[in-house]
Amino acid sequence: MEDNKIRIGITQGDINGVGYEVILKTFEDPMMLELCTPIIYGSPKVAAYHRKSLDLSTNFSIVNSASETMPDKLSVVNCTDDEVKVEFSKADPEAGKAALSALEKAIEEYREGLIDAIVTAPINKHTIQSEEFSFPGHTEYIEERLGDGEKALMILMKGDFRVALVTGHIPIAQVASTITKELIEEKLEIFNRSLKQDFGIGAPRIAVLALNPHAGDGGLLGMEEQEIIIPAIQEMAAKGVLCFGPYPADGFMGSGNLSHFDGVLAMYHDQGLAPFKALAMDEGVNYTAGLPVVRTSPAHGTAYDIAGKGVASEDSFRQAVYVAIDVFRNRLHEKNMRANPLRKQYYEKRDDSDKLKLDSIEEEL
Repeated sequence: MEDNKIRIGITQGDINGVGYEVILKTFEDPMMLELCTPIIYGSPKVAAYHRKSLDLSTNFSIVNSASETMPDKLSVVNCTDDEVKVEFSKADPEAGKAALSALEKAIEEYREGLIDAIVTAPINKHTIQSEEFSFPGHTEYIEERLGDGEKALMILMKGDFRVALVTGHIPIAQVASTITKELIEEKLEIFNRSLKQDFGIGAPRIAVLALNPHAGDGGLLGMEEQEIIIPAIQEMAAKGVLCFGPYPADGFMGSGNLSHFDGVLAMYHDQGLAPFKALAMDEGVNYTAGLPVVRTSPAHGTAYDIAGKGVASEDSFRQAVYVAIDVFRNRLHEKNMRANPLRKQYYEKRDDSDKLKLDSIEEEL
């Protein structure tokens, strides 16, 4: 029987962190295998080591490619011939190399059409650096490799709580000079399109946070709001995007305003993610919007402090799998709707009687 479940490619991430723990715990529940066909890109030996060390019961099969996977089974694609040593909690360049090899294999098989979406386990952004990987993180690397010229937008989300970023992994000293009217407009356009296409929201409302304290206090605390942010909001509003602000960032999350919006656009990384993770860390998901590929990850990092102890929660990773499935389905649904639009209807006046006519697309063309 043909398996029509969504094929989720999962990269192992840093093998000395909690990546394998949250992956194996997620698919310890057989119900997850009814929702998708999961394929781990990594090392069967490393997966087995983590399973034994953490006393987990998750079974998996070893395959050479996603093309060999079987329905209702967790599979592991071996991405390296090297003997990689697991040392929990250690930042090791060899672990970074193993993480990159898994990521590269997943991207290769995505391009071949063997998987439908990608879920990435956390990496160590320092140890993965090499001649092949000179990016601040997953988002920028995937944008380069699979973006087809499109720009990515980082969205942290939990249910209807979605926070996107104008600037991502850059030093705080560079934030103000990086933010431009054009960049804000670009991010608002991507955010608006993603809320419609990926989450099925017909007329999304987006709140835009200010850069300066108290939204600049009329220019007393900075001019970015008046000179950059407000003109960008006005420009996009004129184009039909329902965007509002700028709102002072310090009180926005606690004021109750959050419930009135489908998304929040923050100016920089910690402005958006610090309150998000305080409110939604356990089940938060990092979603890369704006690209042809559907890619998600848990909101947490490698968590070296608890690696190998068996206490890591898999909730965030499980939610990352759920979001990947939902977004892929939403995109497929929209694609099918666009491929089969309703035939045009009109009335034709003839012989003093109104008759409803239906023209096919072919006749119109």
